[in-house]
Amino acid sequence: MPEKTDPPLLLVLGGDPDGPGDVPAPDLRRIAGRALVRYADETSLAGLLPAADALLVWDFTSDAPARAWSGPGRRPGWVHTASAGVDRLLSCPEIAASDTVVTNARGIFDQPIAEYTAGLVLALAKDFHGSWELQRQHRWRHRETMRVSGSRAIVVGSGPIGRAIGRTLLALGVGVELVGRRERTGDPEFGTVHAADSLHGLLPGADWVVCAAPLTPQTTGMFDARAFSRMRPGARFVNVGRGAHVVQEDLVRALLSRHLGGAALDVFADEPLPADSPLWDVPGLLVSPHMSGDTTGWRADLARQFCDNFDRWAAGEPLLNVVDKRLGYVSDRSTP
Repeated sequence: MPEKTDPPLLLVLGGDPDGPGDVPAPDLRRIAGRALVRYADETSLAGLLPAADALLVWDFTSDAPARAWSGPGRRPGWVHTASAGVDRLLSCPEIAASDTVVTNARGIFDQPIAEYTAGLVLALAKDFHGSWELQRQHRWRHRETMRVSGSRAIVVGSGPIGRAIGRTLLALGVGVELVGRRERTGDPEFGTVHAADSLHGLLPGADWVVCAAPLTPQTTGMFDARAFSRMRPGARFVNVGRGAHVVQEDLVRALLSRHLGGAALDVFADEPLPADSPLWDVPGLLVSPHMSGDTTGWRADLARQFCDNFDRWAAGEPLLNVVDKRLGYVSDRSTP
C-alpha cells in the first residue's frame, strides 16, 4: 500500500449503493474508516482511475477497466476482480505489462461449480430433460438411461475448480483424468495430471469431457471440430470454463450429426446469449446463463474475501490469489 497519511482511495467498479444498476453493492463495512471508498461506472471509471490506490472490479462482466487503463495519469497498484477468470482484465496489454498486482476470487466458486457440473452429468445421463418433456405431454414412456458409476471423464483444467469437479465426479464412481498445462505425476488425488498436449490422445476413452480451464491464448478454441471428432460416439461435453474455449459452430455440427450424445454450456462467446442465437434450439444441448458458480450468498462470500485481502494489503502483507499475468491465472507458486 502507498505510504501516505490520508486513507487510501478504493475505487469500486459497479454496485453503487446510490446508483440504479442491477449489481448489488459489496458489503465493505469491515474496512470503514480505513479507506475512502468511491464508486465508478462504465462512464466515470477513466476519470477516477488516476486517483485510486486500489480498484475492486465488482462488476466483473465489465470491459471498462481494459478500455480505461491506457488513459493518462497514474494507475492503482492493486486490482482485485470478483471473479475466477481474469481474461477480461488481461485482454488489455497495458494491464498485463504493468507493475499492478492483480488478484482474483479463486476459492469462492470451486465447490458450487463442481456441484453444478455433477448435476449436469446426472441430468444428461438420466435424461431428465426427456422426462420433463414427456411429463409436459402427459406421456408415459419407459426408457433406459446411462449408468454414471463406471463411466470415464476428462476434466480439462487442473486448478481448484477442475480439481473440485474431479473429486465430485470421483464420488459418483466416475473415473477421472485431469488435464493441466503440464504433466505432473504422483498427484495424491488423481495420480497423473496430464499435459495439455495429451488431450487429443485421451479424448477417445472418455464418456464425459468437462472444460474448466482458464482462458489463455493456448486454450482459446481448443474444442473444435478436430477435438469433437476425437471424442467417442455418444460422449457428452460440458463447458463451465469460458465460451471462447469452444468453436460453437463445430459443437453444433457434432450434435446435429449425433456424433455427440449431448452437451451442456454454461458459458458462451457472447453473453448474454442473444435471443435469436441458434444455440437455444440445438437438439441435445442444455443452455444455462453463466450461473454454475452462483449460489445463495455468493456475493457476501466475495465481499468477505476482498476484505480479508484488504486487511493484508493495509498491513503490508503478501496478498492472496495473486495472478501470474504471464500465465493468465493464479499459480500455486504465486499465493502464500
